[in-house]
Amino acid sequence: MPMQSSWLSLEELYSTNVVIGANQAEGVHCLGPCNLYNVWFEDVCEDAITIKQTSGQSNIVGGGAKGASDKVVQHNGAGTVKIDSYCVQTFGKLYRSCGNCSTQYKRTVLISQIIGKSGSVLAGINSNYGDVAQIDTASLSLSSVSSICDTFQGNSNGDEPKKLTSNVANA
Repeated sequence: MPMQSSWLSLEELYSTNVVIGANQAEGVHCLGPCNLYNVWFEDVCEDAITIKQTSGQSNIVGGGAKGASDKVVQHNGAGTVKIDSYCVQTFGKLYRSCGNCSTQYKRTVLISQIIGKSGSVLAGINSNYGDVAQIDTASLSLSSVSSICDTFQGNSNGDEPKKLTSNVANA
């Protein structure tokens, strides 16, 4: 199978009012902190947004994605990802901290003002690496979403991470 490339891959990205159509393969790769405002994905192929920053905060504000059989936002790097005022439909995970990257970090996600329909989980984090998901549950509007947050035991050897909990609040 040929290697899929990203639609856009930049060190620091600021993008606003963009619609990315189907067949975009890997979507957007943020190599450093990025700001995505009102970026829409019509049909997610693998991941819509991959965060690879080594520090800092990336902001995903407004916009949305549909048809993500797996992940919308894949967080492979370090730092914080803020997802606010986002719409997601027919998805596996809105956010996933990498569960089997060769280099692991403590990662943080801030989630608020989400409209979600027909999904598995809003956030998946690795508790053994100290990941934190701060979710403003009062601001969510969800329909047929199975879990708000799942925790996993991540690893750095490439194995599939073990799910530890599903939809269990820790605060």
